[in-house]
Amino acid sequence: MFDGIKKLWKGIMRMFGYTTLKQIIGKDIALSNDMIDAINRWRQMLNGDADWISDSIVSLGIEDGICREFADCALVEMETSVTNERLNKIYQKNIVSLNENLQEGLALGSFVLKPLGESAAEFISADKIIPISFGDDGKPNDIAFLTVKKVGGADYFTRLERHYFIDGNLTIENKCFHSQTANDIGLPCSLEAVEEWENILPGPITYPGMNRMDFGYYRNPIKNKIDGSACGVSVYESAVALIRKTDTQGARLDWEYESGERAIHVDNRALKQDKATGKFGLPKLKNKLYRGMNLDVGKDQELLKEYSPEMRDEAFKRGLEEYKREIEFSVGLAYGDLSDAQEVAKTATEIKASKNRKYNRVTAIQNNLYDCLEDFAAGLAFYNSMLNSGYEFSCKFNDSILTDEETERQQDRQDVSMGVMSHLEYRMKWYNEDEATAKKMLPEQIEVME
Repeated sequence: MFDGIKKLWKGIMRMFGYTTLKQIIGKDIALSNDMIDAINRWRQMLNGDADWISDSIVSLGIEDGICREFADCALVEMETSVTNERLNKIYQKNIVSLNENLQEGLALGSFVLKPLGESAAEFISADKIIPISFGDDGKPNDIAFLTVKKVGGADYFTRLERHYFIDGNLTIENKCFHSQTANDIGLPCSLEAVEEWENILPGPITYPGMNRMDFGYYRNPIKNKIDGSACGVSVYESAVALIRKTDTQGARLDWEYESGERAIHVDNRALKQDKATGKFGLPKLKNKLYRGMNLDVGKDQELLKEYSPEMRDEAFKRGLEEYKREIEFSVGLAYGDLSDAQEVAKTATEIKASKNRKYNRVTAIQNNLYDCLEDFAAGLAFYNSMLNSGYEFSCKFNDSILTDEETERQQDRQDVSMGVMSHLEYRMKWYNEDEATAKKMLPEQIEVME
């Protein structure tokens, strides 16, 4: 009966609006229409399907690049564990895919890492979360999750799982709805209508003594200017307009190459008719050889003319790189993370400032991620009856964004003192000077070998 059941990986905003969500929850929710629209926009951008994408403009994947760079830097040398051996094995198994899910969380503003019983867990993206209310600490104290399954050809079942507190104790309840269209949540039905959900208790079930949520919640460390709520905001929200310009500039560069391809215009007089096919052509006619009509009037004029316009690609490339640098500044990346590092015409002070900017943003991400993982570990401990067993949670990050540069610079100084690197090379590298400027800035007593 339930053959072919599949989970629909659509966001809630693609299926149900604010009014419907408020109706099924039974009270006002923190997720406004503006936030629903914003999350939908961020998802489309991440999928390379932003509003401005067309046949002539393709996504350059800037959004992917931003999220990947932040996630990689945040997790590059993270060390995290739980002291209880059995609990730690479960914990480690369920954070294997943390990087890819953090990337999605960075894109959509938030995510939840929720235990599924004693040993399993799932990452839930922001477009499948309904924040109902938040506590003073910015964490949700009333939240719901939606899971949609399609059964057969026209039956849609939606399970709503809500977590909240009654008298300070965690309470969980489940509801199920049935519809024959993906855009309508339909009417209430039994959880037993779906085989995979038949053993789930509808509740509400209250857990005395459990005074915290049973999952980890991550939120980007960015002020919400969409609707002022505590809902998470995409790490590239501030750069949406710049990303659009960058994609458009990339399309201009592509068109410059396409329109500037060498071709030859051919006068009719140079074409010969193939008696078998009746078609006109030239021996070894190439795809870019175009047929022309009376290129120049007069029998003494040329029959072939080359079309080879001057390429303006360098100007378009400079514009593209400048847009990328503006994006780097806007989202908090360092110069060269998205743009061509060889083209970054910045002083050493500016480069160091950009490194500090990135370090501050990554550190803020790590702090929020720490809280998420700690709460997730507590959720696992709760479902394994170990919440009060005395386990300890540990999570350490590093500051390689800054230390790597300082270590490299110190090594270069040693190379200069050893004579294997010249003072000229050092100035050109660390002060971002050209050779002529670097020579002028060297102390007079240091001779530059030509």
